[in-house]
Amino acid sequence: MKIIPLSEGSFTVDQTKKFIPYNPEKGMLQERPKGSLLVEIQPFLIVTTQDIILLDTGLGFSQDGVLQLYNNLAKHGISSSDVTKVIMSHLHRDHAGGLSVADPFSGLHYLAFPQADHYIQSKELDYALSGLSSSYDSSKLSFLANHDKVHLLDDRGDIDNYIFFELSGGHSPFHQVIKIVEGDQILFFGGDEAPQLQQMKTKFIAKYDFDGKRAMELRQQWWDIGIAEAWTFLFYHDIMVPYFTMKGESNE
Repeated sequence: MKIIPLSEGSFTVDQTKKFIPYNPEKGMLQERPKGSLLVEIQPFLIVTTQDIILLDTGLGFSQDGVLQLYNNLAKHGISSSDVTKVIMSHLHRDHAGGLSVADPFSGLHYLAFPQADHYIQSKELDYALSGLSSSYDSSKLSFLANHDKVHLLDDRGDIDNYIFFELSGGHSPFHQVIKIVEGDQILFFGGDEAPQLQQMKTKFIAKYDFDGKRAMELRQQWWDIGIAEAWTFLFYHDIMVPYFTMKGESNE
């Protein structure tokens, strides 16, 4: 399998949940808003023998009227129509912003990857549309509910016998994680429950998680299994390490 990180850049984010672009060459870390986090926004493209898979879709920023995600794909010779599957860990704004684009005249939203089959946790979509959390933009997601290219997933299962999903419920109530297995490669995408390499090595409860204790325990479980099975972890929010392959030896 080929892994292509599609970085949209580094951002600071605080309790306002606004993502502010951060240029490390111009800014100073100590000048970030108090209590803010420095994160990368990094969807992943995974090329397998049978699919071109997009894992999460970034913030949805545009450059000169073109979705930044399209430009990032084009740098690797890939168009939006080449993507065969879009699989979402969850639907928070920083992960689902590039899931749709708006018609400039009607304002209606449609899939940014219209040729691809989309896989979304059914309970996550219901929760995103409920209006109970400001972390979602329901105006950009409502059209997904009855779309013929959207497949709503149950708590756990597989897609085409090599992509496995499981409801994890740590970061958001209905967050899911994805594992892709092809040959002797195992890729693991933990979304915001395994967002950075350092977080996998540190035992802590994050205040921004729906169930911080559960997320902490899951990280420890995945890390231990990853060591034993030589997983490659994909880190959506890591500014230094997009992905990391375990060697089956130690967690140092």
